[in-house]
Amino acid sequence: MALFLTGKRLHTREDSGLRLDRTLRWWHDDAPIEHPRIIELFNCGLQPTEDGRYVLRVGADWAYVQVEDAAYEVRTVDVSEGDCVSVRLSDRTAELLDVASLAEDTDGVLTCQVKAGRAKARFSRDAQFQLGELLHEEDGRLVLVSGTRREPIPRLSR
Repeated sequence: MALFLTGKRLHTREDSGLRLDRTLRWWHDDAPIEHPRIIELFNCGLQPTEDGRYVLRVGADWAYVQVEDAAYEVRTVDVSEGDCVSVRLSDRTAELLDVASLAEDTDGVLTCQVKAGRAKARFSRDAQFQLGELLHEEDGRLVLVSGTRREPIPRLSR
C-alpha cells in the first residue's frame, strides 16, 4: 500500500514504484531511470524470489520490483570448454544456456530461461547475432552446433 502525505507518495518495500519494462528499461513512478551507474546497480541487485516475484537488493536494503516480462538481458554468448554454450547476463553472472527454453517473443527477439528456470532473459542484438552464428538448419529444424556438440532446438523452427 502506498502512503500519501501532502501530495508526495511514500513508498514501501511492497510498493516501491520501481518497474522493469518489457524492453529492460528501468522506471520509478513512471519516470525513466537514465543514470548508467544506477541502472547497473539495479541490474546487479535484481533477484527472483521463490514466489515468482522480483526483489532489488542494494546493500542491506531491499524492495520488490514489478517486472513486466524478462528480468535479465543476455549480453554475450560464449562457447566454453567441452563445447558448452553459456550466456552472460545483465547482472554480471554467467550460466549454461538452457537450449530447451529458447523461444522467440512477439518482436522476434530470442528469450531463454535463467536462474534455474525462475526468470526469463531477453537476448540483446549482439547476443542474438552470436547465437545465430551457432545455429544451423538440419532436416528443416534448427540445431545449435558448438564444436562437436549438436543440440536440437525444440521450440524454434525456420
